[in-house]
Amino acid sequence: MIDTLMTTLANGVSYLFPFECMDHNFMRRAMLGILLLAPLTTGTGIQVVNSRMAFFSDAIGHSAFAGVAIGILLALDPSLSMLLLALAVGYLIMYMKRSSRLSTDTIIGVIFAGVVAFGLAIVSRDQNAAKSAQSFLFGDILTIDNKALFWILLLMITYLVFQYFAFNRLLCIAINPQLSAVHRIKTGIYQYLFAALLSATVIVAVRTAGVLLVTALLIVPAAAARNFAKDAAGMFWYTLLISAFSGAAGLIVSAQQWARTPAGATIVLISCIIFCISAVTASLRGGRTRDSEQ
Repeated sequence: MIDTLMTTLANGVSYLFPFECMDHNFMRRAMLGILLLAPLTTGTGIQVVNSRMAFFSDAIGHSAFAGVAIGILLALDPSLSMLLLALAVGYLIMYMKRSSRLSTDTIIGVIFAGVVAFGLAIVSRDQNAAKSAQSFLFGDILTIDNKALFWILLLMITYLVFQYFAFNRLLCIAINPQLSAVHRIKTGIYQYLFAALLSATVIVAVRTAGVLLVTALLIVPAAAARNFAKDAAGMFWYTLLISAFSGAAGLIVSAQQWARTPAGATIVLISCIIFCISAVTASLRGGRTRDSEQ
Protein backbone atom coordinates (compact mmCIF):
# COMPACT_ATOMS: atom_id res chain seq x y z
CA MET A 1 0.00 0.00 0.00
CA ILE A 2 2.80 2.40 0.92
CA ASP A 3 4.67 1.64 -2.30
CA THR A 4 1.52 2.17 -4.37
CA LEU A 5 0.72 5.50 -2.68
CA MET A 6 4.23 6.94 -2.97
CA THR A 7 4.69 5.68 -6.54
CA THR A 8 1.42 7.33 -7.54
CA LEU A 9 2.48 10.63 -5.95
CA ALA A 10 5.92 10.42 -7.56
CA ASN A 11 4.39 9.79 -10.98
CA GLY A 12 2.09 12.76 -10.45
CA VAL A 13 5.10 14.98 -9.76
CA SER A 14 6.49 14.20 -13.22
CA TYR A 15 3.54 16.06 -14.77
CA LEU A 16 4.54 19.22 -12.90
CA PHE A 17 8.10 19.04 -14.21
CA PRO A 18 8.06 17.91 -17.88
CA PHE A 19 11.82 17.53 -18.21
CA GLU A 20 13.67 14.63 -19.77
CA CYS A 21 15.51 13.87 -16.55
CA MET A 22 12.17 13.20 -14.85
CA ASP A 23 11.65 10.07 -16.97
CA HIS A 24 13.63 8.11 -14.39
CA ASN A 25 11.82 6.73 -11.34
CA PHE A 26 14.63 7.71 -8.95
CA MET A 27 14.37 11.33 -10.14
CA ARG A 28 10.63 11.32 -9.54
CA ARG A 29 11.09 9.98 -6.02
CA ALA A 30 13.81 12.55 -5.38
CA MET A 31 11.58 15.39 -6.57
CA LEU A 32 8.69 14.16 -4.43
CA GLY A 33 11.02 14.01 -1.44
CA ILE A 34 12.13 17.59 -2.03
CA LEU A 35 8.56 18.86 -2.36
CA LEU A 36 7.59 17.09 0.86
CA LEU A 37 10.62 18.50 2.64
CA ALA A 38 9.86 22.08 1.54
CA PRO A 39 6.96 22.76 3.96
CA LEU A 40 8.76 20.76 6.65
CA THR A 41 11.96 22.79 6.45
CA THR A 42 9.92 25.98 6.07
CA GLY A 43 8.40 25.77 9.52
CA THR A 44 11.57 24.60 11.22
CA GLY A 45 13.74 27.08 9.34
CA ILE A 46 11.66 30.06 10.41
CA GLN A 47 11.73 29.00 14.04
CA VAL A 48 15.48 28.32 13.87
CA VAL A 49 16.12 31.81 12.48
CA ASN A 50 13.75 33.55 14.91
CA SER A 51 15.07 31.60 17.91
CA ARG A 52 18.73 31.86 16.85
CA MET A 53 19.14 28.07 16.91
CA ALA A 54 21.34 27.58 13.84
CA PHE A 55 24.12 26.07 15.96
CA PHE A 56 21.54 23.75 17.54
CA SER A 57 20.53 22.29 14.18
CA ASP A 58 24.20 21.96 13.22
CA ALA A 59 24.89 19.90 16.34
CA ILE A 60 21.92 17.65 15.58
CA GLY A 61 23.11 17.17 12.00
CA HIS A 62 26.59 16.15 13.07
CA SER A 63 25.14 13.59 15.48
CA ALA A 64 24.35 11.58 12.33
CA PHE A 65 27.96 10.31 12.38
CA ALA A 66 27.57 8.81 15.82
CA GLY A 67 24.07 7.58 15.01
CA VAL A 68 25.25 5.62 11.97
CA ALA A 69 28.14 4.12 13.90
CA ILE A 70 25.93 3.07 16.81
CA GLY A 71 23.44 1.51 14.41
CA ILE A 72 26.11 -0.58 12.75
CA LEU A 73 27.66 -1.68 16.03
CA LEU A 74 24.30 -2.69 17.52
CA ALA A 75 22.96 -4.18 14.26
CA LEU A 76 20.20 -1.56 14.08
CA ASP A 77 18.81 0.35 11.13
CA PRO A 78 21.12 3.42 10.87
CA SER A 79 18.11 5.64 10.14
CA LEU A 80 16.52 4.59 13.44
CA SER A 81 19.72 4.93 15.47
CA MET A 82 20.36 8.39 13.95
CA LEU A 83 16.86 9.54 14.88
CA LEU A 84 17.05 8.21 18.44
CA LEU A 85 20.45 9.79 19.04
CA ALA A 86 19.31 13.09 17.49
CA LEU A 87 16.28 13.17 19.81
CA ALA A 88 18.51 12.43 22.81
CA VAL A 89 20.97 15.18 21.83
CA GLY A 90 18.14 17.65 21.19
CA TYR A 91 16.50 17.00 24.55
CA LEU A 92 19.85 17.16 26.35
CA ILE A 93 20.64 20.54 24.83
CA MET A 94 17.20 21.90 25.66
CA TYR A 95 17.36 20.55 29.23
CA MET A 96 20.78 22.08 29.89
CA LYS A 97 19.69 25.33 28.25
CA ARG A 98 16.79 25.61 30.69
CA SER A 99 18.63 24.42 33.80
CA SER A 100 22.24 25.59 33.40
CA ARG A 101 23.77 29.03 33.93
CA LEU A 102 25.96 28.60 30.88
CA SER A 103 25.08 30.38 27.66
CA THR A 104 23.21 28.42 25.01
CA ASP A 105 26.04 28.49 22.47
CA THR A 106 28.48 27.19 25.11
CA ILE A 107 26.18 24.28 25.97
CA ILE A 108 25.66 23.41 22.32
CA GLY A 109 29.39 23.71 21.65
CA VAL A 110 30.26 21.23 24.40
CA ILE A 111 27.64 18.69 23.32
CA PHE A 112 28.51 19.23 19.66
CA ALA A 113 32.17 18.48 20.35
CA GLY A 114 31.35 15.40 22.39
CA VAL A 115 28.98 13.92 19.81
CA VAL A 116 31.33 14.53 16.87
CA ALA A 117 34.32 13.13 18.76
CA PHE A 118 32.34 10.06 19.82
CA GLY A 119 31.18 9.47 16.24
CA LEU A 120 34.65 9.86 14.78
CA ALA A 121 36.13 7.54 17.41
CA ILE A 122 33.69 4.77 16.49
CA VAL A 123 33.80 5.36 12.74
CA SER A 124 37.60 5.27 12.67
CA ARG A 125 37.59 1.75 14.16
CA ASP A 126 35.10 0.24 11.69
CA GLN A 127 35.59 0.46 7.93
CA ASN A 128 31.93 -0.33 7.20
CA ALA A 129 30.80 2.40 9.57
CA ALA A 130 33.17 4.85 7.88
CA LYS A 131 31.69 4.12 4.44
CA SER A 132 28.12 4.46 5.71
CA ALA A 133 28.89 7.69 7.56
CA GLN A 134 30.52 9.16 4.47
CA SER A 135 27.29 8.73 2.49
CA PHE A 136 25.49 10.88 5.08
CA LEU A 137 28.30 13.44 5.03
CA PHE A 138 27.37 14.63 1.53
CA GLY A 139 23.80 13.31 1.26
CA ASP A 140 22.15 11.74 -1.77
CA ILE A 141 18.47 12.43 -2.38
CA LEU A 142 18.62 10.22 -5.48
CA THR A 143 18.77 7.08 -3.32
CA ILE A 144 15.57 7.82 -1.42
CA ASP A 145 12.98 5.01 -1.45
CA ASN A 146 9.21 4.82 -0.97
CA LYS A 147 9.49 3.90 2.71
CA ALA A 148 11.58 6.99 3.45
CA LEU A 149 9.16 9.15 1.45
CA PHE A 150 6.25 7.84 3.50
CA TRP A 151 7.95 8.73 6.78
CA ILE A 152 8.75 12.21 5.44
CA LEU A 153 5.07 12.62 4.55
CA LEU A 154 3.99 11.60 8.05
CA LEU A 155 6.55 13.90 9.66
CA MET A 156 5.46 16.78 7.42
CA ILE A 157 1.79 16.34 8.39
CA THR A 158 2.70 16.08 12.08
CA TYR A 159 4.82 19.20 11.94
CA LEU A 160 2.23 21.25 10.04
CA VAL A 161 -0.40 20.33 12.64
CA PHE A 162 2.02 21.31 15.40
CA GLN A 163 2.81 24.61 13.68
CA TYR A 164 -0.88 25.39 13.28
CA PHE A 165 -1.35 25.33 17.04
CA ALA A 166 2.12 26.44 18.17
CA PHE A 167 3.46 28.92 15.59
CA ASN A 168 2.38 32.11 17.40
CA ARG A 169 3.37 30.71 20.79
CA LEU A 170 6.83 29.71 19.57
CA LEU A 171 7.21 33.16 18.00
CA CYS A 172 6.31 34.79 21.30
CA ILE A 173 8.76 32.53 23.18
CA ALA A 174 11.52 33.44 20.71
CA ILE A 175 10.86 37.19 21.06
CA ASN A 176 10.34 37.38 24.82
CA PRO A 177 10.28 34.29 27.10
CA GLN A 178 9.24 36.42 30.09
CA LEU A 179 6.23 37.77 28.20
CA SER A 180 5.33 34.22 27.25
CA ALA A 181 5.27 33.24 30.91
CA VAL A 182 3.01 36.20 31.70
CA HIS A 183 0.58 34.96 29.05
CA ARG A 184 0.70 31.49 30.67
CA ILE A 185 2.34 29.86 27.68
CA LYS A 186 3.90 26.58 28.75
CA THR A 187 7.32 27.39 27.34
CA GLY A 188 8.96 24.15 28.48
CA ILE A 189 6.47 21.90 26.70
CA TYR A 190 6.61 23.86 23.45
CA GLN A 191 10.40 24.07 23.50
CA TYR A 192 10.82 20.33 24.08
CA LEU A 193 8.28 19.47 21.37
CA PHE A 194 9.97 21.82 18.94
CA ALA A 195 13.38 20.37 19.79
CA ALA A 196 12.08 16.86 19.05
CA LEU A 197 10.51 17.83 15.73
CA LEU A 198 13.56 19.89 14.74
CA SER A 199 15.81 16.92 15.49
CA ALA A 200 13.66 14.63 13.35
CA THR A 201 13.57 17.19 10.54
CA VAL A 202 17.34 17.63 10.54
CA ILE A 203 17.94 13.87 10.36
CA VAL A 204 15.47 13.56 7.47
CA ALA A 205 17.05 16.53 5.67
CA VAL A 206 20.53 14.99 6.03
CA ARG A 207 19.46 12.58 3.29
CA THR A 208 19.09 15.54 0.92
CA ALA A 209 22.01 17.86 1.62
CA GLY A 210 24.27 15.84 3.89
CA VAL A 211 25.65 16.68 7.31
CA LEU A 212 27.80 19.53 5.99
CA LEU A 213 24.94 21.45 4.37
CA VAL A 214 21.84 20.46 6.32
CA THR A 215 21.86 23.64 8.43
CA ALA A 216 22.02 25.76 5.28
CA LEU A 217 18.98 23.91 3.94
CA LEU A 218 17.01 25.16 6.95
CA ILE A 219 18.44 28.63 7.41
CA VAL A 220 19.10 30.13 3.97
CA PRO A 221 15.50 30.10 2.61
CA ALA A 222 14.16 31.50 5.90
CA ALA A 223 16.87 34.18 5.97
CA ALA A 224 16.08 35.17 2.37
CA ALA A 225 12.36 35.27 3.17
CA ARG A 226 13.02 37.56 6.11
CA ASN A 227 14.50 40.10 3.69
CA PHE A 228 11.45 39.91 1.41
CA ALA A 229 8.60 39.63 3.93
CA LYS A 230 6.94 42.38 5.91
CA ASP A 231 5.28 40.16 8.54
CA ALA A 232 5.38 36.64 10.00
CA ALA A 233 2.75 35.26 7.61
CA GLY A 234 4.59 36.66 4.61
CA MET A 235 7.84 35.16 5.87
CA PHE A 236 6.22 31.71 5.99
CA TRP A 237 4.95 31.84 2.41
CA TYR A 238 8.17 33.33 1.05
CA THR A 239 10.19 30.63 2.81
CA LEU A 240 7.94 27.89 1.42
CA LEU A 241 8.24 29.32 -2.10
CA ILE A 242 12.02 29.67 -1.91
CA SER A 243 12.45 26.18 -0.42
CA ALA A 244 10.30 24.52 -3.08
CA PHE A 245 11.81 26.49 -5.97
CA SER A 246 15.44 26.05 -4.95
CA GLY A 247 14.86 22.35 -4.24
CA ALA A 248 13.20 21.62 -7.57
CA ALA A 249 15.57 23.82 -9.56
CA GLY A 250 18.61 22.40 -7.80
CA LEU A 251 17.60 18.82 -8.54
CA ILE A 252 16.89 19.54 -12.20
CA VAL A 253 20.08 21.55 -12.72
CA SER A 254 22.21 18.89 -11.03
CA ALA A 255 20.86 16.27 -13.46
CA GLN A 256 21.94 18.20 -16.56
CA GLN A 257 24.98 16.98 -18.50
CA TRP A 258 26.60 20.42 -18.41
CA ALA A 259 26.31 20.59 -14.62
CA ARG A 260 26.64 17.11 -13.08
CA THR A 261 26.86 18.52 -9.55
CA PRO A 262 25.58 16.99 -6.29
CA ALA A 263 21.89 17.70 -5.85
CA GLY A 264 22.21 18.87 -2.23
CA ALA A 265 25.00 21.31 -2.96
CA THR A 266 23.17 22.68 -6.01
CA ILE A 267 19.99 23.22 -4.00
CA VAL A 268 21.87 25.16 -1.34
CA LEU A 269 23.74 27.22 -3.95
CA ILE A 270 20.47 28.30 -5.58
CA SER A 271 19.09 29.19 -2.14
CA CYS A 272 22.21 31.30 -1.50
CA ILE A 273 21.77 33.10 -4.83
CA ILE A 274 18.19 33.93 -3.87
CA PHE A 275 19.42 35.13 -0.48
CA CYS A 276 21.91 37.47 -2.16
CA ILE A 277 19.12 38.87 -4.34
CA SER A 278 16.93 39.35 -1.27
CA ALA A 279 19.75 41.08 0.60
CA VAL A 280 20.31 43.54 -2.28
CA THR A 281 16.55 44.12 -2.54
CA ALA A 282 16.26 44.77 1.19
CA SER A 283 19.24 47.14 1.06
CA LEU A 284 17.76 49.14 -1.81
CA ARG A 285 14.36 49.22 -0.16
CA GLY A 286 15.94 50.41 3.07
CA GLY A 287 17.91 53.04 1.20
CA ARG A 288 14.81 54.34 -0.55
CA THR A 289 13.00 54.50 2.78
CA ARG A 290 15.80 56.54 4.33
CA ASP A 291 15.89 58.83 1.27
CA SER A 292 12.15 59.43 1.51
CA GLU A 293 12.45 60.19 5.23
CA GLN A 294 15.15 62.76 4.52
